Amino acid sequence: MFAPARPAGQEDSVSDDDRTRWDARYREGGGDPGEPSAVLTALDPLLPRRGRALDLAGGAGRHALWLARRGLDVTLADISEVGLGVARTAAAREGLALRTVALDVERDPLPAGPWDLLLIFYFLERRLAACAAELAPGGHLVVVHPTRSNLLRHAHPSARWLLDDGELPGLLGEALEVVRYEEGWLEEGHHEARLVARRRGVAAPPR
Repeated sequence: MFAPARPAGQEDSVSDDDRTRWDARYREGGGDPGEPSAVLTALDPLLPRRGRALDLAGGAGRHALWLARRGLDVTLADISEVGLGVARTAAAREGLALRTVALDVERDPLPAGPWDLLLIFYFLERRLAACAAELAPGGHLVVVHPTRSNLLRHAHPSARWLLDDGELPGLLGEALEVVRYEEGWLEEGHHEARLVARRRGVAAPPR
């Protein structure tokens, strides 16, 4: 998966700024990964309980830990080593197996699959057709992200970090089919697009 081009000379500074900002935020969190979003837990009946899962740009692991509790073999990828450390500590405390990978999602390759579940929560990733190549046949992709209409009520995220209204389904490519999609002013007070998609093909027998 290729990263979008950045202006020459700015690649390292942008990544360093992002890493510093998120490291500071997770330090301020006092080592608590937080609770999983109700948006994710409501999808419990649709999501696999066995296989490999990747939580991309998953921060301190609030979703990765929930997936691990359900029986998945989970990898958490994020730019913040502090956030990943919070997740590892919480996983050890609960006796959960959790792999962590420090990477800049905008520059580094996606961790190699095949993945039975790929989770992207509140991180703007438009290369979903490329992400699909790392999903196993029958694997699921879950994306939740605010759209531009969110600016009508909330100043952040700014426009550069938002999906266009109605954009998300068109990013999937031919390998993915929509299982569930909703967009609008949803129960948490933000204008979001929420998508569950499945890679076409026959899933392998449960491992």
